[in-house]
Amino acid sequence: MTELSDGRILIRTYRAEDAPAMYEAVRESIKELSQWLPWCHADYTIEETLAFIASREEDRKYDQGYGFGVFAVETGDFLGGVGLNFINRKHNCANLGYWVRTSRAGQGIASSAARLAARFGLSELGFQRVEILAAIGNLPSQRAAEKSGALREAVLRKRLLVHGQPQDAVLYSFVAEDFNHDL
Repeated sequence: MTELSDGRILIRTYRAEDAPAMYEAVRESIKELSQWLPWCHADYTIEETLAFIASREEDRKYDQGYGFGVFAVETGDFLGGVGLNFINRKHNCANLGYWVRTSRAGQGIASSAARLAARFGLSELGFQRVEILAAIGNLPSQRAAEKSGALREAVLRKRLLVHGQPQDAVLYSFVAEDFNHDL
């Protein structure tokens, strides 16, 4: 099991017992998350949470994704999720995504979790590049990417489909040199 911390938050491999807390966090956050994350919808169920958590082990086993719950170090509270997905081993890169429960948004949690996950991808998984794509209208995600230290590179036209609609997206990246003092 992977666990990484900056002293304030902890990201770790999901466990089955995280399901109730994750489900509660998603249900609390549907209004804010559902506009950008299609998996988060008004009828989201505990069964979907259980299936998601169960699928993380399979993804990790086959190097298809690395998902982590985000927790408060002091209290153990479930704060959100972060993960590496869309792994491309031919070019040694991955996508990084994150979300934070609504009641804890705006506290630097997403940026800290993104930085921990990016460092893990670059140092432990050997990626040469970790990318963040944020829909042009998703300003909170863009702010988190910028606060995390990711470099804003470009606006990519019609790069994402959000609820079936093409969206321009801002591309951010991390490379190992961004962590020279950490790695």
